[in-house]
Amino acid sequence: MSSTTAPIPYSYRESIRRVNRSDSRIMWTISSLSSRSGSKYSGASSSDMSKNSGCSSRTAGDFGASELSRIAHRMVRDGYTQRMIEAFKYSAKLETWFIELDVKWVLQCREGHTLQQQFQLQGKSAWWLEGLVHGWIRALTITAVGVRELVAGGHDTLEAARFGSASISAMLVVVAAILDVLKVENLQVVLHMHICVSGASHDLRGSIFNEIGPSLEREEDRLTQAISSRMRNMRALMDCDNSWGTEISLGKGEVNSKTQMLVDCILLMKKARQNSAQSHNTENLRGLITDMIGYTRDLLRTKSKLCSDPNLGCLFLLNNSYFLAQEVSEPSTYLRPGRREPELTPECKKYMNTYLDVSWGRALSYIPKSNSSREPKLWKKTSTLDKFQSEFHETYLSQRFWKVPDSRLRSLLREKITNRVISGYRDYLKDHPELGKQASNGNSSPGDLEKMLGGIFEG
Repeated sequence: MSSTTAPIPYSYRESIRRVNRSDSRIMWTISSLSSRSGSKYSGASSSDMSKNSGCSSRTAGDFGASELSRIAHRMVRDGYTQRMIEAFKYSAKLETWFIELDVKWVLQCREGHTLQQQFQLQGKSAWWLEGLVHGWIRALTITAVGVRELVAGGHDTLEAARFGSASISAMLVVVAAILDVLKVENLQVVLHMHICVSGASHDLRGSIFNEIGPSLEREEDRLTQAISSRMRNMRALMDCDNSWGTEISLGKGEVNSKTQMLVDCILLMKKARQNSAQSHNTENLRGLITDMIGYTRDLLRTKSKLCSDPNLGCLFLLNNSYFLAQEVSEPSTYLRPGRREPELTPECKKYMNTYLDVSWGRALSYIPKSNSSREPKLWKKTSTLDKFQSEFHETYLSQRFWKVPDSRLRSLLREKITNRVISGYRDYLKDHPELGKQASNGNSSPGDLEKMLGGIFEG
């Protein structure tokens, strides 16, 4: 039996299919704008959603690349890719290779069978469509990695380059057809496609791949334009969505699912720009990233005002702006080495001070700032103390179960409330020791109130 027809010991197809989607952790789509919860987890509790809220999105865009690379290396190590190259050398056919990569439909599209004819796309969900495209991404990634390894190893480089160019060219032909069936809610998968194509373009640079280079750049341009148009459509949908007020209340001010989706899109665009470092698309993507960050900041300010409770609206604005700043900045500039507390951006500092003023300013207003030469009567002092304690407890009870997902921000916010409110209260009692016993008897000593604040914002 010749080497070109030797049976493979096992199929790689199932291994490829098992590679998880990089966005399976948090699959927020614009279609959620029509749902009441605004999340993929329709009907999920705020605590369930917060488990995702606390996760970093910095790994967005990996899309199982490490696992796919391992599969590609195994296919080379087993000699399977080499046998496919040898078979292509004599037959110029790619069917066996594409079947193993689980994308036979790509060849059928190239032969004139549309996606609609093959899959009856009417009624298919956004999730199903993304699964189809993710299969295409996996196949393109494995092909690029395998061919690059063979060429780098000097294994019949010309034939490997010819095989790789033919395979990738066949896959690029269907990019336009794929974009035709993807809608605005599929923005993230379009970004994944761009990352995959720009990554292949980056990896396969060199004179031996000159044949495929222009095609990769052309489809990279097409995908950049598709990202831009879908971003405009997404922003129009976001602007018209008035469900944020309800979502803020249900989520107790934590990071909103739509904020997470916008941040994930920004991170995917940054990944695409990184891959396009030597492409003219770099500046286009830089502009899209800048616009999206600015838009998200403005959107959060606007949507926070839809909340019926201004205190909760302020906390929402702080939580979500902090999350945006944390995710889209470099970690080294966001949290300095050796610092236990986060270094807030000027914008987040402003939102924190606004929250403190709106939520705790009224309680603090009942505590005189300094000892006046004209001391009020004892009953007046007692009334002041009662009003402060009543307002503090009312504010605490209303906000006790609100959510600040980030532990560092939560600790810092508690510290700021303590320094601003409890410290003033403690100083007042020092100036009026005759009221100290009354405060202690009512379990409202400064220590008691500080202990209460130690459990706030856990959700």
